[in-house]
Amino acid sequence: MKKNLVVVGYGGMGSWHVAHALESDVVNLKGIYDIDPKKTELARSKGIYAYSSYEEVLNDKDVDLITVAIPNDQHKDVVIAALDAGKNVICEKPVTLSTALLEDMIAAAKKNNKVFSVHQNRRFDVDYLAMKQIHDSGEIGKIFNIESRVQGSRGIPSDWRGMKQYGGGMIYDWGIHLIDQIMMIKGKNVKYVYCRLDNITNKEVDDGFKLELIYDDESRAYIELGTYNFIAMPRFYMQGMSGTALITDWREKAKVTKCKYWHESDVVPVETAAGLTKTMAPRDSVTVDEYEVEKPASNVHDYYRNFCATIDGKATQLVTYEDMLFDMKVMEAAFKSAELGQVIEF
Repeated sequence: MKKNLVVVGYGGMGSWHVAHALESDVVNLKGIYDIDPKKTELARSKGIYAYSSYEEVLNDKDVDLITVAIPNDQHKDVVIAALDAGKNVICEKPVTLSTALLEDMIAAAKKNNKVFSVHQNRRFDVDYLAMKQIHDSGEIGKIFNIESRVQGSRGIPSDWRGMKQYGGGMIYDWGIHLIDQIMMIKGKNVKYVYCRLDNITNKEVDDGFKLELIYDDESRAYIELGTYNFIAMPRFYMQGMSGTALITDWREKAKVTKCKYWHESDVVPVETAAGLTKTMAPRDSVTVDEYEVEKPASNVHDYYRNFCATIDGKATQLVTYEDMLFDMKVMEAAFKSAELGQVIEF
C-alpha cells in the first residue's frame, strides 16, 4: 500500500519531490505545506492540496511520511515536531548544521520508533555510480587518489543559500553530496582533513571550497567545488596502481586507461617546445588498454522505494545514521580546518 506523503516547503527541491511523488509507485501525494501564500496558491492552482498550517499536517492521521525541503537552519525543529507527531521523515540535505543538532534528531526518531533519513539523491548520479563501479571492481588496482569536482560560472545563488543565518554556502549545498559520494566509494577511514574556502562572489558564506581527505592507508580524496569557473575541470579523476579513470563531464561515459606492461627499455623520447623528454613520453596500445565504461542503470525513485520498504520492516535504510553523522563530522572538520588554516586530525 502506498504511503501518504506531505512535502513541507514548495520551493525548488520541494517541487522536485512533488513532481516525483506524482509519478511514484510507493507514495501518494497527500499535499504540501509552505509558509509563503504565493507557493500555497501555486500548488492549489495545480490541483495539489495545500495545508493551512504545519499543525494541520501533524494532526492529519492519514499522513505516513513528511519530506522536509526548507532552508537548512529550520530543519531540526520541523523534523523533530514531525517525529514526535508519529510521522516518518525524510529531510533534505544537509540534514542540519551540526553533529549535536543531528544527534537530537536521531534521538527523536529512536524515541518515537520512526524512520528518519536525509535525501542523498546524488547517490543515483550515473557519473558517481560509474566511478564506484570501477573502484569496486578492482580493474585499475588499489586506488591511491580520487578527485571529484563540480564547477560552474554563475556564482552562489542569490537566495537564502548566500546567507549565513540560513545555513548557506557551498559546503552545505553541494559539499554534502560530494563528501557522501566519496564516502560511499572509499569508505570512512579518514585520518586527516584539510580545507580552504573561497569567497569570490560572496563574503558571507563560502562560494567554493577545496577539500582534501587523507585516509589511514595514505590514499587521498580531493573534492573541489567552484562557482566562478568558466572552464570546468574534469568531473572525476581516479588513479589506481594499474591505471587511471576519468569522467570529463557528468553527461559523458567514464574513460579508463589500464596499464598492461611497464616497458621502459624501448621508450622513444619525445620533443617538446624546448627540449626532449623520456619521462613524459606517451604510451601506446602495446602497453595500455583504453576503453569506455557504459553508464550504470539508475532510478531516483529507488530512494523512496527503499524508505517505504524500511517503514514496513522489509528493507534496511539506504542512508544510515552512521552515514549522516560521518558526513556532518567531515563538514565540521572542513570548516574548522579552513578557520585555523591547518590540517585537522579526524
